[in-house]
This record gives sequence, C-alpha cells and structure tokens, in this order.
Amino acid sequence: MHGTEIRVRRPAAGRKDRDTFISGKNKQNAVKTMIVTDGDGRVLFCSPTKPGSCADITHARRLGLFKLLADGPAVEILADAGYQGLGAQTGGRVITPPHRKFKKDAPDWYEEMYERQRKAHSSRRIRVEHGIAHLKNWRALTRHLGRRGSRRLPVYRARAR
Repeated sequence: MHGTEIRVRRPAAGRKDRDTFISGKNKQNAVKTMIVTDGDGRVLFCSPTKPGSCADITHARRLGLFKLLADGPAVEILADAGYQGLGAQTGGRVITPPHRKFKKDAPDWYEEMYERQRKAHSSRRIRVEHGIAHLKNWRALTRHLGRRGSRRLPVYRARAR
C-alpha cells in the first residue's frame, strides 16, 4: 500500500478551496491517490483522488480501508511510513517500517537494530514500489495532470480470475 501524489495545475485565483491542493510534503499543488499492489507488483486497487493536503493514513481511513482489513481475511499488507498506526487498528495486518524511538543521541545498539529492521521492511516492500513506478513511468497517473476532480481519475481494480 502506498500513497502517491500527482501534480496538478493550480486552481484559479479566488477559488475557496485553492489551498487544499497544496501538498505539505512536496510544496506543490497535487492530488493524492492510494495504490495497493500484490506481492508481484501488479496493481490491485487505485483509489479515487483526494486533495494533496490529505495525509496518507487519513485517506485510508476515509475510504474505510482499516474496517475492511480488520473484519476481512487475514492478509499481510506492507505499507510505507505514512500509514504508521494503521497496524494497531487492523489487528496487525498492516505492517509499516519501525518507528524511530530516539530522535537525538540514540545508543549505537538501537541505531543498528533500527537500520536492520528498516532494511528488512524495505527489501520486502520493493515490489510494491516497482508496481507504482511502473504506473508512473508509463504515465498512467500523470496523464490526468490538469484534472482535479476525484471522478476523473480512473479507478483500477484487479480482475476476477
């Protein structure tokens, strides 16, 4: 699971929701979408867009994803750091990178352990990143550059086999 931002044109001057599209992460006008891929990097779900100022975890909560995961089948979802805290709400089904406990003057043993855990999570999650990179490289998301409406971005879902 990964939240990605798609850059859009700036809304017209005087529009009341002009500031909602400004992303705090990239300092640009953007819309955000959440992408879920399987273990092989194939796209299973691409959510409707939200303004760029919406946090990743808030987007997942508004979609009702944590309720679906908590009540659904036992699956393991590897997520990025933007979804920290969702694991506790889904019964441990969402796995995020480790949270940094020491901000300053961390002991050496902690730094080594933290780096090992972060690298292990990153190594397992690389296929998710490759699936998202595939969408971005083929410009499946960026071809909707000028659109800000949530109904204009296509919603991709896995086909039943």
